[in-house]
Amino acid sequence: MTSAAIYGCAGTGLTKEERAFFADEQPWGFILFRRNVESPEQVLRLTDALRESVGWDAPVLVDQEGGRVQRLGPPHWPKYPPGEAYLQATNDVFTARELARLGGRLMAHDLRAVGINVDCAPVLDTPTPGAHDIIGDRAFGRDPASVAQLGRAMAEGLLAGGVLPVIKHMPGHGRAFADSHKELPTVHADLEHLEAWDFAPFKALSDMPIGMTAHIVFTAIDKKRPATQSRKAIRLIRETLGFGGLLLSDDLVMNALSGTLTERAEKSLKAGCDLVIHWNGDLNEMRQVAEGVGKLKGGAARRAATALARMVREPEPLDEREARARFDAMLSGRMSAAQGPDVGEAQAPS
Repeated sequence: MTSAAIYGCAGTGLTKEERAFFADEQPWGFILFRRNVESPEQVLRLTDALRESVGWDAPVLVDQEGGRVQRLGPPHWPKYPPGEAYLQATNDVFTARELARLGGRLMAHDLRAVGINVDCAPVLDTPTPGAHDIIGDRAFGRDPASVAQLGRAMAEGLLAGGVLPVIKHMPGHGRAFADSHKELPTVHADLEHLEAWDFAPFKALSDMPIGMTAHIVFTAIDKKRPATQSRKAIRLIRETLGFGGLLLSDDLVMNALSGTLTERAEKSLKAGCDLVIHWNGDLNEMRQVAEGVGKLKGGAARRAATALARMVREPEPLDEREARARFDAMLSGRMSAAQGPDVGEAQAPS
């Protein structure tokens, strides 16, 4: 039986100690970052080794949004644009939807080729004026309708390519005035405003297989606890947003959370997250997380199985050369202008 955790690893290959830990703990999945990526051949060897360590075809995740958050990039993989570039390229939401779906399909092609089958995208957060730039150009638009339409298009492109999308950050990170990698943001908006703005894209994509929580306190929901560790917030995600899929915590190492890593894992799972993520590959930290993580069972296990069942056995046919040429032409050179400052390995954007 697998444990309710997703772990990273330290480098471009597995150490004996990591293999032994994974074999013993049996995590449900793994997540890769830039430190784990050198070349397509190397990444494929690594994903094979990760699965061999647990003895089954475990999911392998990555953050591959484009823009600032792209773990597989040049020279071996194409540079993809940030979310906002899709609508900027055309100013027509219908054409932008076609472009976003194509971007998702192409990213899925890249990922599946190296053994990665879950992408922590699309971002469904809708920024508000003055909010922290941690979301910024990662958002597909500046209104919930655009975010929902383009987010669905990218998710459907990923699904068609055999890669499961992860909608994030539930119930919404666009209103935060702080970076949850560094501190705990608090949102004071009332439920009426949250319903109309922040929650809307997540409601529109409530059928997606996997979602990820936000490390943010919403005082209208729970005055004390960030959504990841709040039973009230998780209940809202399930009932008000209507999300019945597999629910992942954002990374446990982020400074928005407090307490030991064991406590962080325990609180997140007790609140209703199905799985927790530890990203940085520190084996001693992973051992602490493991102390707070039990087996994946009950409703969480059923949701995990249902999510994996959404993965197509054969990707939608793709003429890669034609698709990339069409994608680049539709972007019309806006990609370079739309790039923002890099969200690097020093923090886990998840």
